[in-house]
Amino acid sequence: MANDLSTPLTGRKRKPGAKRHLPVARILAGILLLLGAAFVARLLLVDDPDGGRPSQEVAITTTRNGNEVANAVTQGPVSITADPQEFPADGSIQALDANASGAGSITGLPDQFGALPDLSEETADGPIPRISGAGLTPFAAYALSAGPAVASGKPLIAIIVSGLGINEQGSLDAIDELPENVTLAFAPYGKTLSTTVAAARSGGHEVLLEVPLEPFDYPQNDPGPQTLLTGETPRANIDKLFWLMARFGGYVGLINNMGARFTASAADFSPIMEELGARGLGYVDDGSSNRSLAPQLAEGNKVPFGRVDLTIDANPSRASILAALASLEAKAVENGHAIGIVSALPISVTTVTEWSRALESRGILLVPASALMK
Repeated sequence: MANDLSTPLTGRKRKPGAKRHLPVARILAGILLLLGAAFVARLLLVDDPDGGRPSQEVAITTTRNGNEVANAVTQGPVSITADPQEFPADGSIQALDANASGAGSITGLPDQFGALPDLSEETADGPIPRISGAGLTPFAAYALSAGPAVASGKPLIAIIVSGLGINEQGSLDAIDELPENVTLAFAPYGKTLSTTVAAARSGGHEVLLEVPLEPFDYPQNDPGPQTLLTGETPRANIDKLFWLMARFGGYVGLINNMGARFTASAADFSPIMEELGARGLGYVDDGSSNRSLAPQLAEGNKVPFGRVDLTIDANPSRASILAALASLEAKAVENGHAIGIVSALPISVTTVTEWSRALESRGILLVPASALMK
C-alpha cells in the first residue's frame, strides 16, 4: 500500500479488471468546435441574406395612384389659371394689382413647396412667404376669388376644415369629397405636405397653415413641436414661426391650434402679428378663447383677419353637426356672413359635403375664408 501511494501517477499501472473511462469532456468540446467551424464556413461560403429563414414574395398594393387629383398635381406640366401676362408659365411675376382679390389664384405647383418664387424668402429652414417686389402679398396671390358672391348681397358662409396633412390618404380623401370653396387648414407635421397641399389647391381649395400656440394647461396639453410659448424671447418665437412657415407654401394665412394663453399675452403675440403684417399674410382666430387679442393686433398691423363664429363638430355625430350648421346659417342670415370650423373626421367631412349641396337653394353662398377676412 505504501508503495502504491508513493508511486507517481504517470507511472501507475491499471490494475487487472479496472474499467476504462472515456474522455467525455474532450469529446463534447471537439463536437462543439466542429459545429462552430461548420457555422462559420456556411456564413462565408453560402450567399443567403435571410440566414435560412423561410420567406415569400408578396405584391404590395396601394390606393395612392387611385387619387386622380393628387396624380394630376404630381404629373405633367405646371398650369396657372391666371392672366399669362401677369403669371407666366416660368413662374416669374410681373407688376400686379396687389388689391385685386384672388389675383394670383393658382391651381398648379411652380415648385415643390407650391409657392411662387417672387413670394418666397429663403431661410435656414426653407422658403417662407414674403411680399413681392411689386407689392403683391401672399394673401392676395393665393386667395380664391369670391367677387361675384360678395357682390350678390346674399348671406355668406365660410367653412374651414382643420387637422389635415398628418394622414396622407385621409387628407386626400377629404380633399376629393369636399366641395370647392371650403378652406383647408394643414398641420405643419405631415410627411407628405407638398403632395396633400398641392392636391388641395388643385382641387379648388384655399389653404391655411395651422400654427401651434401655448394653451393655459401646457405642457399637459401640447399642440406639438415648435409650439410658440409665452415668456420666451421674441427672437425664439420668431425662429419657431419661420420653421413652421417653411413646412409648405401657397397658404393665404395662419390659423391658431390652441393658444388661449399665448393669444392673451400682448407681449408675446404682438411680434408674431407684426411679422404676419410685414409678410402679407392673413390670420384666422379659431374662436376658442374670448381673451384672444388677435382682433386688435391684426387691425394694428393691417393683417387680413377673420374669427370663427362656431365649431361645427364639437359633438362629432351627424345630428349634432347638422344642428350646428343650421345655427351657422342663422348667424349668416343675421350678420350677413359667418365662419364655421370643423375637424377632418370622416363623419364631419361627409356631413358638411352633403349639407353644402342645398345651401345655395336656401339663399346662402359658400365662399373661401379669405372672402370674410377684413
